[in-house]
Amino acid sequence: MRVARALILLLLMALPAQAERVVAGLSQARVSITTDFSGSEILVFGAVKREAPAPEGPDLNVVVTVAGPSEPTTVRRKDRRAGIWVNADMQDIGPAPTFYSVATSAPLTEILSPETDRKHRISIRRAIRGVGVTDNNYIDALIRIRQDEGLYQINDSAVTLQQDTLFRAGIALPANLTEGAYATRIFLLRGGDVIDRYDTVIVVRKVGLERALYNLAYDQPLIYGILSLAIAIIAGWAASAVFRYFQP
Repeated sequence: MRVARALILLLLMALPAQAERVVAGLSQARVSITTDFSGSEILVFGAVKREAPAPEGPDLNVVVTVAGPSEPTTVRRKDRRAGIWVNADMQDIGPAPTFYSVATSAPLTEILSPETDRKHRISIRRAIRGVGVTDNNYIDALIRIRQDEGLYQINDSAVTLQQDTLFRAGIALPANLTEGAYATRIFLLRGGDVIDRYDTVIVVRKVGLERALYNLAYDQPLIYGILSLAIAIIAGWAASAVFRYFQP
């Protein structure tokens, strides 16, 4: 037993220390959605920790990804028939991130190898698994739609990397966020390969009146519907009264 332990210790001592490691943090790890929430920006910052001088060879690059909760997604294609736009075909995409942002220190296609992308699912296309999808046009359409909504973002060269040591990047979060945990990953890359990775989470939650209305809608849908109808009736009556008051 002692001999075995000694051999294990010798093997561990013989293993090379990891040359470069990423140490990172967030300006805020929690985002509160209120009734007047119009979006937010998270600052991702960090440094590259080294036990020895930086190795020679390919340039060091940093990639930051932020992924919102995944939800089952269906994409429908519309056709014009008899002068009317109608739903024609549909494709179940499967779980897809409700939000996905990629920020890089250089163009992603230049610093990320296809093999590494398949393994770590860094690009937007790889983040959408699309299991069983036979027509990739539907996935492309989903990406276009969510890019137009600000929910899918590719920010090439948005990560500032100073002297291959300090880095920072701002991630813009739109107003139309889904509640949940937003998985945040920071990758160090050299020669298209990941040499280290840091994972953390941003929590997005509704608070205040927004939370109360959300809970009421899901926990007491009947009461929520009655209140919504009452508010609509009162608002309509008030608008009509104001109109009659100012009418000559």
